[in-house]
Amino acid sequence: MAITWKVVELSSVTDVEIEEVLNDWTRQGWTLDNIQFAMRDSSKRPSMAFISFTREETDAG
Repeated sequence: MAITWKVVELSSVTDVEIEEVLNDWTRQGWTLDNIQFAMRDSSKRPSMAFISFTREETDAG
């Protein structure tokens, strides 16, 4: 078994967008690993988010 990674980039960081990504990818069998926010100096809100998922897959080679 090998771990496969999926990273989703969000440029619109809202609760609705984050929920949509989490629900879509977990329905497809991915497991949430991490959410990383990128901040701007001029704002308290994140400008981007990177959401990473993993899943185990059989080796194809």
